Amino acid sequence: MLKTLRLSVLALALFVLPVIFSGAAYPAEITVSAAASLNNAFTELKGAFEAKNSGTTVVTNFASSNNLLKQIETGAPVDVFASADQATMNTAEQGGFIDKSTRKNFALNGLVLIAPAGESKSLSKAADLVKPEYARIAVGNPASVPAGRYAQEVLELQNLWTPLKDRLIFGENVRQVLDYVSRGEVQAGFVYSTDAKQAGDQVRVVETMQGKTPVLYPIAALSASKNKAAAQAFVDFANSAEGQAILAKYGFMAP
Repeated sequence: MLKTLRLSVLALALFVLPVIFSGAAYPAEITVSAAASLNNAFTELKGAFEAKNSGTTVVTNFASSNNLLKQIETGAPVDVFASADQATMNTAEQGGFIDKSTRKNFALNGLVLIAPAGESKSLSKAADLVKPEYARIAVGNPASVPAGRYAQEVLELQNLWTPLKDRLIFGENVRQVLDYVSRGEVQAGFVYSTDAKQAGDQVRVVETMQGKTPVLYPIAALSASKNKAAAQAFVDFANSAEGQAILAKYGFMAP
């Protein structure tokens, strides 16, 4: 019996030691819920992160920041949350949904007025939108889309929100607004500068808008994450030199 016990201990040691000395980590899967405007950048970020963290799989979920927060509030199994504004992340923090010690600002964006590429170019600034030919203007829904709130702020600063209110077509996220403009279904729209970059020659940037609130993106690990180490590693990677280089490739600026 003693001989059998020794053989069992030896077998266990032979199994465990290679794992310890190889530095292998237990496999993990994390879900990253990110603002729709991060789709392209985070798709590449996910691949780079997985390449550096063998055994860890990242599942990405993109939607408007408010809708992502609603999913989290109703118990969606999310490990990392990246929003397009501070207000949504503040709500998540106040509700105890994120580990506030992990919260970091990781990207800066800008808001631009765009028009379809084939537009006559008579549109040169936001103030021109009051002209009768601009009957359909797309913006994110301010009730649920940060880009819509940024757009409302800049239009109110120019006393344009009320005159244009009846012409506004609300999108459920900023990418939907971009699609409306790209397809020529509206005469103009407000999106992030990174979205306009992704659309390439399908749209024309008319004006870079200046508001009071910077378009600053925060990221944080969720309090309820079942894989806190991997979640923290992803947050850190987004803020690393490699992560920032990927974000810059898609037009995001350092915070």
